Formats: sequence, C-alpha cells, structure tokens
Amino acid sequence: MNRRAVRFQSRHEDEEEHVEGVTDNTKMIPFESDHSLGPSKALDLFKVTFGDILESPDLYEHIQTVKGCLYNREYLAAFDSDDKRFAYASRWSPARALAYTSLFASFPAIRELFKDPEQQVNALCIGGGAGSEVAALGSVYCRLKEYNSTSSSGMNIDVVDIADWSKVIGGVTNYIKENWIYQASKFNTNFIHDDILTISKEQSQFSKHDLITLLFTTNELFNAKRPETVKFLHTMNATCKQGTYLLIAESAGSFSNITIGKKQFPVQFLVDMILVGKPGDDSVGAWEIVEQSESCWYRIEERQVEYPMKLENMRFFYRLYRKN
Repeated sequence: MNRRAVRFQSRHEDEEEHVEGVTDNTKMIPFESDHSLGPSKALDLFKVTFGDILESPDLYEHIQTVKGCLYNREYLAAFDSDDKRFAYASRWSPARALAYTSLFASFPAIRELFKDPEQQVNALCIGGGAGSEVAALGSVYCRLKEYNSTSSSGMNIDVVDIADWSKVIGGVTNYIKENWIYQASKFNTNFIHDDILTISKEQSQFSKHDLITLLFTTNELFNAKRPETVKFLHTMNATCKQGTYLLIAESAGSFSNITIGKKQFPVQFLVDMILVGKPGDDSVGAWEIVEQSESCWYRIEERQVEYPMKLENMRFFYRLYRKN
C-alpha cells in the first residue's frame, strides 16, 4: 500500500503526551523567526483559504473519517476525496506549516539560497500535497524578498503527491500570490499527481532542483516499498546537482524505526548510510550533512495565535544534506 500522502498518524494528535526519552539535549525550534512572516499571517492563510471548510457543519464528520482511515492504515482511502483532503488541510496542515516555517528559517543555508537577488530557486516537496511545505516556503521566501522586492529572482515549487491535492495547493498558492509577495509572477507552484517511487525522469527532474524536502514522508516510503525507496534515494545520489539541499524530517523516537530482518534501525541511520556512507568510511559520499538534530521540539505559543481548531506541538528529528 502506498503511503506518500500521509503526514498524520493518531499518535501525532498530541505528541507532547506520547513522547519517549525527552532529555535536556532536546533542541527547541523557536515559535517564530525574524526570517519569516509571523505565525498569525500563516494561520490567516488557512483561515481564509479554508474558511468555508472550517465553517462547514460536516467538517467534524470528515475529520473523523480521515482519522479512522489512517488508524486502520487505509491510506489511499484517507485522501480519496476533496472533502477528506480539505478536512485534513484545515485541521492539521496549519500546525505543520508553523513548525516547517520556523525550521526552514533556522537554516542559514536556506536563507542564503532564498536571499540571492538573481537566483531562480527551484524546490521540490515530495509528499507535500497538504500545503504545509508550500505555506512554509512561501512564508520564509516572501519575508526575505521584502528587503529586495524588485529583484529578478523567483521561487518555483514542484509538489509531488500520490493523492490529488491540486485544489489545496492551488488555494494556498493563490493566497500567497495575492497577499504575501509584491510580484505574483515571482512565486509559482506546480502540482504533480504521481507516485514518487514510479514517477518518470521527465516528471521528477531532480537535477533542476535547488532544495528538496521529504517531511514526514521518508518513513512511509520505507514501510511501503523498501527496495523502491532505496532505489529512489540512489537515483537522487546520481542525478541531483552539486549544491542541492535535501531536508528530511520525521517523528523522533522509535516510531520512525525500520525493521530489517530481526533488527530495528532508525530511519535516519538508513538514509545516512545511503546518502553519506557507512560510519567510519573515509570515502566521500554523495551528500554531506549540513545541519542535524536527533530530537527537537516545536511548541505552539497558544496565547499569541488564534485558530478555530487545535494546533499540536511537534517533536521530530531532521537532517539537512548538501549534494557534493
């Protein structure tokens, strides 16, 4: 069963109550950043874009249907209608967008990429159909462009997802164009309804992208089709251009472990092996790790923002890689 569209599991509904091994070394991602638009602006995007959904008397029913499908691991059924996709995007995407925004803004490498007054930045969000990644990238990019609004640079985002999130991505994109950026033509998205593990080379075009994100998607890929996922990562090793950044994030703790034979391995260990190389191997891998954390928190400052539905805290690990 393909699981690329999934960014919610029942355990995520309140991660603060279900964590393991939180220590004093757990990193805190700031609630907001000077390098992105404020959290209230991000939530306004979802309030306006999904306003009719949030006021719909059927919303709770659709949310419960999505939760039930995901609990039963009926992943394709969870997102097989606009009602279900809109319910997910209005309920869970806002909190994810806040966390991703702060995460993107915390990386100097990504900020420098976006600030370049001449570069056309090409990003690829794998499994990003629910809109959180587009909203987060838009928040950071548009804030940085406020200081150089007449530059010739632009941002183009390809979003690949196995479920048809085209209306969600279209709504989020239109809001950003109309409210966040001075020149609407400088920010564009392209939704690709496809399976990243079987997508054609012409559609994926890994070599053109400056930034690729796999946020709460890698673990599902490994669990769904492990050999195909390994092949996919090796394809990125071979085809991504030098200097490309790859950001991977997943839930921290044992939930992201992958079972091979009778042993369990953290998914980041397997990805590091494929992208960077075996520990202790002196040879240069296809990628290098620029930033990493095995456990970090993003916590919602509830007194500073308002949203008609619950906004969850998030605990996750991340890796930011750069192609050699």
